[in-house]
Amino acid sequence: MRYLVLALAMLLAAPSWAVQPDEILDDPALEARARDISKDLRCLVCRNENIDDSHAALARDLRLLVRERLVAGDTDEETVAYVVERYGEFVLLNPKMTGGNLVLWLAGPALLLVGGAGVFVWVRRQRREAPRAPERLSPEEEARLAELTRD
Repeated sequence: MRYLVLALAMLLAAPSWAVQPDEILDDPALEARARDISKDLRCLVCRNENIDDSHAALARDLRLLVRERLVAGDTDEETVAYVVERYGEFVLLNPKMTGGNLVLWLAGPALLLVGGAGVFVWVRRQRREAPRAPERLSPEEEARLAELTRD
C-alpha cells in the first residue's frame, strides 16, 4: 500500500506539459525540432520556465510562433533569431555571452571577489588593531595619579 501511494505521488509530481493537442504538428520531425527550440525559450510571464512547461497565454503564442516559423521552412537558428528579434534576448533561457550580457555574466563573480577581498582586508585590520595590554605607569605618573585621586 505504501508503494502505491508513493507511485501516485511521483506521478502527481511529474512535470505537466503545457503543450495542447491542437498545437502539436502532424510531422513528428518538425514537432521534435519545435520541442528542442521551445526548451531553450523562456516564458516571459513565468520567467523561469521554458515555454513548453508554461500555461501562460503568451507562452502558447510563442509555441505557436515557433511552429509557424518551422512550417514556413525556417531553420532552428532562424526561428530562434526571429523570436529573439521580436522579444529581445531575455526570451532565451541561456543568453549568449556577448555585449551587454557579458557584463551581467561577469558582474556576479566580480562582486563576489571584490566583497571577499574587502572582508579579508577588514579582518586583517581588525587583527592588527587588537587592543594591547596597558603599559605600566612611570613612578612620576603614579605619584601624580595618587595625588589627583586623593580627594
